[in-house]
Amino acid sequence: MLTYILFALGFAILIKGADFLVKGGSALGLRLRISGLIIGLTVIAFGTSAPELIVNLFASSSEASQIAVGNIIGSNIANILLILGVSAIVFPLVVTEDTVWIQIPLSLLAVVALGILASDALIDNATSSVLSRTDGIILLLFFAIFFYYIIDRARKQRSTIYVTETILEKGHDSWLKILSYLAVGLVGLYFGGQWIVNGAIKMSEALGISQSIIGLTVVAIGTSLPELATSAVAAYRKNPDLAVGNIVGSNIFNVFFVLAISAIIRPLPFDSANNFSLIIAIASSLLLFIVMFTGRKRHLLERWEGILFLLLYIGFILYSVL
Repeated sequence: MLTYILFALGFAILIKGADFLVKGGSALGLRLRISGLIIGLTVIAFGTSAPELIVNLFASSSEASQIAVGNIIGSNIANILLILGVSAIVFPLVVTEDTVWIQIPLSLLAVVALGILASDALIDNATSSVLSRTDGIILLLFFAIFFYYIIDRARKQRSTIYVTETILEKGHDSWLKILSYLAVGLVGLYFGGQWIVNGAIKMSEALGISQSIIGLTVVAIGTSLPELATSAVAAYRKNPDLAVGNIVGSNIFNVFFVLAISAIIRPLPFDSANNFSLIIAIASSLLLFIVMFTGRKRHLLERWEGILFLLLYIGFILYSVL
């Protein structure tokens, strides 16, 4: 019983830990006079994906590889179908050209690359499929290219006036407060991640459900809560590009960084049961790109499309569990 209590509590601590990490990172950025855009593209992107990263690190080290793989695939599906679905219902999402033609295709490339690297049995007629350390390094190289892109884009749009005005108007936190935020955030991520993985393993054993399904559903939804909160609030405040950019960026980060690091730590066997969910992840990214050109206006995710996304996600969860 204690394991299940810690499992539920782990999500709250994990998400709060990520929140403290973002606060500390943002405050550190202002203290060092780094532009707000660079902070958003790096610290906040890392902060919202930190739960997936920590859960995967513990899952990899605990030899619970199917939780690690299922968590990433499930999170990417939830990010598009569930979170963008809910966000579009809150407020129709207008998306910039940059997101449509660069970031969404990159998120599609991420899951397609994962599908190719995890298809040893299909492509090479191997006895089993595995995400090896070499595969992890390849994914990490993709991440390096993506990271270079966002830093280059941020540099071009950097506003020193914004940084100066922000510091003059709001001041900045003390070094003690910044370090406290970072320390509390890292501790929260550590214990929250550990409790979630332990609880997920126990749950799969008790219910007789595979770790892949637990990772795809319960763990994936739980670790996607920071993205849900960020995108839903952004949509409510009529900041649609942030809502979409947060999700697309998180999906790229999940595959090219989180799964890459997990595979480098310990090669991840890829269960054939994950093939269907991987196809859904690819189809979801492709669907997001297609709907940018449908409806009354281009580059707009309308409410009815949000409802469609949500219904598709409910169908995916029901099919996966049943």
